[in-house]
This record gives sequence, structure tokens and C-alpha cells, in this order.
Amino acid sequence: MKKFMLFTLFALCAVGLQATATGGQAAVKDTESKKDIVKIASDSKDHSTLVKALAAADLVDVMANPGPFTVFAPVNAAFDKLPKGTLEKLLKTESKGDLADVLQHHVFVGVLELKDLTNGRVLNQVDGNNVTIKKEGDKITVDGAKIVASIRASNGIIHVVDSVILVKK
Repeated sequence: MKKFMLFTLFALCAVGLQATATGGQAAVKDTESKKDIVKIASDSKDHSTLVKALAAADLVDVMANPGPFTVFAPVNAAFDKLPKGTLEKLLKTESKGDLADVLQHHVFVGVLELKDLTNGRVLNQVDGNNVTIKKEGDKITVDGAKIVASIRASNGIIHVVDSVILVKK
């Protein structure tokens, strides 16, 4: 399974690199089809920081590809909770790799509906690290970040979260 996940990640990166050279999947103008994850986030006033971060990490085209992805998408206020200066540092060109790691820690390859997010389930994220789902009644968290909404996209699902999910050290 891990080899499959790594192969999938490499394939997605290769597709993303190819798409960047030709204008990328995110550049496709389509007003008829269901919106992909990037288009939904771009249309959300609550996700402008996430969209800015995706652009800074050169991940826009990768996340616009067919997927399927489950994205735990932090709202703007979630980024505001980070220690002072953290976001600014991550958005600098020299921190692009670190920013990509943080963002990829919010992505699972495959579509996980709310019903699939069972208590204690461990997910291996795109960055290679794990997150753990906790479910108490109707409240679902991912390493402490509460899921506040879910939105289907053409290439997966977005679970809106109230905190940035960082790798546990």
C-alpha cells in the first residue's frame, strides 16, 4: 500500500510538473463542469490564505488534477492561530519546501466522506506522515483540527477545518 501511495504521489507530481509547463490544469477555463478543489477554495473568502499558500508552494496545478483527494482545508482564521511570524516565514521563496510539506500534510489520496472518518482511524497523508481521526458524537477532529464543513469537488472532497494541522514531533 505504501508503495502504491508513493507511486501515486510521484505520478501526481509528474503530472503537476507537466501541467505547469503547459499552463496547468488550474488554468483550464470551464464554467460547465463541477468545480475542482482549487476552484472551490479560490471562490471561498474563508480560504484566501490557503489559496495564497498553494500558489507560493507551486501546488495549485497539482491540486487541480483529477485526484481523487481528501483535503483538510484550514480557514483563514486557522492560519491566524499559528505562532506570530510563522505564516510569513513559510510564504517566503526560500521556505517553499517547508510550506509544501505543511500543505501536503493536509491531503489524503482518495475520497473520505464524513462516514469514513471513524474514531481512531489513522490516515497516511501525502507528506508521508500520519494524522489521527477522533470522533465524539457529531464532532470530528483531525489531529485536533475540527471539521466544520464538507464540500464535494470534481476531484475529491474538502473538509473545512478550524486549525492548521502540523506534523507531531
